[in-house]
Amino acid sequence: MELDVRNGNKRVILSSHHRDFCEQGYEVISELGRNREGGRITYLANVLNSNQQVVIKEFCFARTSADLSGVKAYQREMEILQQLNHPRIPRYVDSFQMPGVFCLVQEYKKAPSLGLKRSFHPEEIKQIALSILEILVYLQKQVSPIIHRDIKPENILVDEELNAYLVDFGLAQIQGKKIVFSSFVAGTPGFMPPEEQFGHCLSEASDLYSLGATLICLLTNTRSIEIGKLIDDNYRFNFQKLVPQITPRFRSWLMKMVEPNRKRRHANASAALKALEPIEVVDSATRIDTLVSTIKPRKRSTLLGLITVVTLVVVAGTLTSCQPGDAVRQLLEATECQSLDLGSSCQ
Repeated sequence: MELDVRNGNKRVILSSHHRDFCEQGYEVISELGRNREGGRITYLANVLNSNQQVVIKEFCFARTSADLSGVKAYQREMEILQQLNHPRIPRYVDSFQMPGVFCLVQEYKKAPSLGLKRSFHPEEIKQIALSILEILVYLQKQVSPIIHRDIKPENILVDEELNAYLVDFGLAQIQGKKIVFSSFVAGTPGFMPPEEQFGHCLSEASDLYSLGATLICLLTNTRSIEIGKLIDDNYRFNFQKLVPQITPRFRSWLMKMVEPNRKRRHANASAALKALEPIEVVDSATRIDTLVSTIKPRKRSTLLGLITVVTLVVVAGTLTSCQPGDAVRQLLEATECQSLDLGSSCQ
């Protein structure tokens, strides 16, 4: 018997016909997903005699539609995960084989995938970008830098605090190794950088292209399978009209992330992170308009008057101790007082 239930925002399937992993020390709770053609099933499970939850990724290479390349991908993922220790990369727990089956066990993170239909404010998308870039900085600082090779919404988990987790290292490789043809075609169209599509050696800028494509999907509410709609005949992303509210600097940063020529991208994740940190994602005018629209009418005129005064002072050049940008930021901070009670103790 099967029963559909809800686990947060994710659909899971409870069934009495799941594979039995008790001898290996795990009890299946639910099925998280499956790829029938690839012979892959992912389970949420309990570690027996403990409160720990794990994810078991099962690859059934006994099926006619699957082959040993899938097992090699799991083994490669296992070897790489064993080298890593980062709080936002689910750690390797265990692996085991059964007749016709190879299983990889990982730490469970209670966070839904970006592959689910979710909407984020541009400022939140910046936070997600910073979070992933921090993970990529860690990967690229390994003795042998690691290229993930499959960054896309489905492989990024984001919790309620906008902490991002990077999963699925099945295609990951050590930088500098040339990709064999049977391997590089396994990537995701639209997210693969051009150098990967042609089997060239990857660099620290390669994952940046995939991350940029992912961020553009989030900004435009585009599903991964529809990413082709954002790419023009010159194989460049054309999304500007869909998100007119973002600043030119943020748009320029994104376009540099998805530059087809890898030499024109940010050199690595550290450079991309440093460039993004000071960038305003939404311009001040849009932020003020959004703020004003949420204020009660009786207080709106007071705020508009304050904005006008600040603007006139800035134009007149009488603010000698702060720059125009600081004045706007101070204004926005001032309006965050409780209930926007401008007549009370707001400074």
